[in-house]
Amino acid sequence: MASDMSGYQARFAVFTEKLQVVTPTALSLPALAVVAVVLLVTARCPSFLGRYEQEQPIVGTSAPASLALPSGSSSSSSSWSVPATARSVARVPRECDIFRGEWVPVPDDEAATYYTNATCAVIQEHQNCMKYGRPDLGFLRWRWRPERCELPRFDAPAFLDLVRGRSLAFVGDSLARNHMQSLMCLLSKVEYPKDVSKTANQEFRTVHYEFHNFTISIFWSPFLVTANQSDPAGGLWDLYLDEPDAAWLAAVSGFDYVVLSAANWFTRPSMFYEAGRLVGCHFCLVPGVPDLTLRYSQRVAFRTALRALSTIDGTVVVRTLSPTSHFEGGEWDKGGDCRRTRPYGANETRMAGLDLDFHAAQVEEFTKAEAAARASGSATRLLLMNTTAAMLLRPDGHPSRYGHWAHENVTLYNDCVHWCLPGPVDVWNEMLLQMLLD
Repeated sequence: MASDMSGYQARFAVFTEKLQVVTPTALSLPALAVVAVVLLVTARCPSFLGRYEQEQPIVGTSAPASLALPSGSSSSSSSWSVPATARSVARVPRECDIFRGEWVPVPDDEAATYYTNATCAVIQEHQNCMKYGRPDLGFLRWRWRPERCELPRFDAPAFLDLVRGRSLAFVGDSLARNHMQSLMCLLSKVEYPKDVSKTANQEFRTVHYEFHNFTISIFWSPFLVTANQSDPAGGLWDLYLDEPDAAWLAAVSGFDYVVLSAANWFTRPSMFYEAGRLVGCHFCLVPGVPDLTLRYSQRVAFRTALRALSTIDGTVVVRTLSPTSHFEGGEWDKGGDCRRTRPYGANETRMAGLDLDFHAAQVEEFTKAEAAARASGSATRLLLMNTTAAMLLRPDGHPSRYGHWAHENVTLYNDCVHWCLPGPVDVWNEMLLQMLLD
């Protein structure tokens, strides 16, 4: 097993620096989908806020150490009270675990989607499956049903009433951005925001819903801790596992809600530092440096981020990883793709491998952080958004090759990491609304 993993990592290290160009008309695409490559490519895409960028001057050229909230937004311990206008929204019973269940067909008399690519302007091209001709739209006609209750449909007016005068930050990688874009599309039925970003860096955006005085920000931090690419040619990163990333650390203390997520970037070859000292690595192949594996760095980085967030006066929502295991027909470098057109049944698959290890580490570190915060009397409310099991059942919800026109002479890759918009990812915000109401 160890030799198999070593071979896999060796191919991965080479492949992270290469994307093969293929004939766009080919029906069978080569193995160009790899989690880290997909995340890197999407990180460099143009801003999804193009509609708003002309409405607000943008200054600065680098990632901000902090992002000031628009006037009127505030954070306080009172942010946990539910406004009277939000009390009428449908709620799940307290005894219902909304994260355990199955995907069931949407009734014929119920709308399949909340929005389309024609009604929401913030869908990025590589997740715009409807625009680029995905032929099987049956993947949109499924809804998540918990075992012991019904999960209410997302109520955009109720959500905006709930968060009126407050602020929400997403911290993580491009899947955090995928989550944010889903929320913005869901809210677009009620209000479009203005881009009030104070930096030109497209990975740090802030939008403001003026009528509801509600702010959403995204902080790009794929490792959650301080990280520098020490060897771009070789793809090697330096991770300072005990140092929360300054890109979000100071800024999020002013937010009422923080949604934290990260996992996929830890597959990259990395050197691990703690207390300023090199302690190990993941697939660095440096003599004398112990290979502690990516499982070590993911766990310790998550622990560091949770420790830092446990000091804020607000709500921290920890979203567990989005599955990395939906490639079929081969590994990521052997023709793997995600062509399924319907969800798995509850008993058709199970969490395994890296997904299982990463998920276990996230849940364990969350449990420890929650216990420590409670013991210390911290004002932080920690909530676990355990979406992994639900999303494991949705291999049909990824863009695959439907992130561009088929005739375009572009670099192609099979994206089995991100989620189509609209798509299964919208359930994250159905769950988020219920969590914030609790």
